Amino acid sequence: MAAAFNGLSSLAVVLLAFSAPLAAVAGDPDILTDFVTSKVAGGAITDAYFAFHGFRNALSKNAPAPQNFTVVKASMAEFPALEGQSVSYALLSYPPGSVNPTHTHPRASELLLVVDGALSVGFVDTANKVYTHDLAAGDMFVFPKGTVHWQCNKGSVPAKALSAFGSAAAGLVSLPVTVFGTGIDDAVLAKSFKTDVPTVQKLKAALTPKKP
Repeated sequence: MAAAFNGLSSLAVVLLAFSAPLAAVAGDPDILTDFVTSKVAGGAITDAYFAFHGFRNALSKNAPAPQNFTVVKASMAEFPALEGQSVSYALLSYPPGSVNPTHTHPRASELLLVVDGALSVGFVDTANKVYTHDLAAGDMFVFPKGTVHWQCNKGSVPAKALSAFGSAAAGLVSLPVTVFGTGIDDAVLAKSFKTDVPTVQKLKAALTPKKP
């Protein structure tokens, strides 16, 4: 009997050990209902609540080609029905020569599907190893949760991609803007990047978001 108890205790310890890191990287919380209607006045909903039409214009054959990299999001902010569903999408458009700059999504991995054109993509893992790949229409690539990643269109024709996220609010941390556009002290950045303050100030001038 004692041996059986010790065996169960050992099993419990092992399960706890494995569950601890899983809890640390947990995504959206589970909900106890089929869906959430907290953003609907009075809780009254129709089928329209579960539909999103925000990609129509960007996917239209008559849509003008964007001059810069653009993103149309379908996250919980734009599509309230996604609350509690642990999923969201983004439609990305890349003119020739454009880049989706280095960034991370702290709350979700990203699965990118190229639907038109071609892209060069990559990410850096926590061991500082770089993984890059060239994608054509129909190809997919996964960016692991929290890793620094990017996409660029090196071709001469526009490209489009759909990205799926394992969170209704994946979050976005843009490295260039976060580092140089948020008011971090010039001297700290100069020492961090082993450069001088004037260089840092030039980067800040280019990357600091303009106030409305």
